[in-house]
Amino acid sequence: MEGKNTYIVRCGEVALKGMNKPYFERMLAERIKKVLKKYEGCEVKRSDGLLLVYAPEKLPREQVMGEISRVFGVDSISPAVEVESDMEEIGKAAVSYMQQLIEERGIKTFKVEAKRSDKSFPVESPQIARRIGAAVLVGCKVLKVDVHKPDCLLFVHVRRECTYIYEQKVSGFGGLPLGTNGKGLVLLSGGIDSPVAAWMMAKRGMYIEAVHYHSYPYTSERAWEKVQDLARILAGYCGRIRIHSVNLLPIQEQIVANCPEEETTILVRRFMMKIAERIARETGCLMLITGENVGQVASQTAEALVVTDAAVQMPVMRPLIALDKVDIMQKAQEIGTFETSIQPYEDCCTVFLPKHPKTKPKLDKILQSESALDCEALIEAALASKEVVTVYPED
Repeated sequence: MEGKNTYIVRCGEVALKGMNKPYFERMLAERIKKVLKKYEGCEVKRSDGLLLVYAPEKLPREQVMGEISRVFGVDSISPAVEVESDMEEIGKAAVSYMQQLIEERGIKTFKVEAKRSDKSFPVESPQIARRIGAAVLVGCKVLKVDVHKPDCLLFVHVRRECTYIYEQKVSGFGGLPLGTNGKGLVLLSGGIDSPVAAWMMAKRGMYIEAVHYHSYPYTSERAWEKVQDLARILAGYCGRIRIHSVNLLPIQEQIVANCPEEETTILVRRFMMKIAERIARETGCLMLITGENVGQVASQTAEALVVTDAAVQMPVMRPLIALDKVDIMQKAQEIGTFETSIQPYEDCCTVFLPKHPKTKPKLDKILQSESALDCEALIEAALASKEVVTVYPED
């Protein structure tokens, strides 16, 4: 397309969706359009299993590919040259393409791989590769063929409408397009785990809403700002995120005053889940999402998780459940939340920590302890304290 660069976007898992494939492709195209909306003149088109993006030449290729690669559902992106499906024209375009790479990167060896999607095209894939390779050798005297470790692997993809020439593949995150799997509510702390859990569920096509608990004045305004910073990073992948900020301090004080000290952590956790479930139902969320990981802390033993789940009827998704902490930290670094997560600002989970928390709680005993509290009144008061902030992606 004149005056614009062409990008081939591959759909990865979306391509396996059978009869539902057009729906997923449509959703993915809409997500890419939304991400590129801030750049004037970008177009997105669907074409037989591929998505084609056309962006103005003035936009740096790295910038465009970086934006697209963050869209869930994208497997890879390639900047490409679009040419008429004619062997002579393909040969000329390939020579011109390689001459530019010689100038920019000083490549010395290459290999051609060809794919013929249009079976009516008179030349088969192996012959296409050989003939285009020969044309490049004639047109670029400094180049040699290396079939094992070439400096450049040149792809020629012949399709019915045109042929694409490219050599670079930038990986995306894969997964499924946002909005194809409903909406979930993440319990978002200021730590490392919950932002990664939210990101992983968004990668499976789920819109994300968040609830954050604070214990002001034991937790600071800066701790709340940190959570918003984390949500802003996540919004770069997930779109805007609404955060429901809830004051948990009155509930914590009542638990400390009326219940066994060693049960404090698990009782607070059950209240968090109950409040989150109410918010989730009000906002159309299908499930709760947490960053819990088996055995990581006292409230995350297998027994504690069973007791926690018994507080709600809604499904609880724990995408990090079996990961090592090192794996979670690496993913946090990859998606850009790690440096913000490790900022030393306290969260509500550090308030009123028992010296010896119960690691193997029994549900009947926890229910007995809860009976000393007016649970419904405490939950209603907590919900009345709720403030909602909408966080948008950073430009």
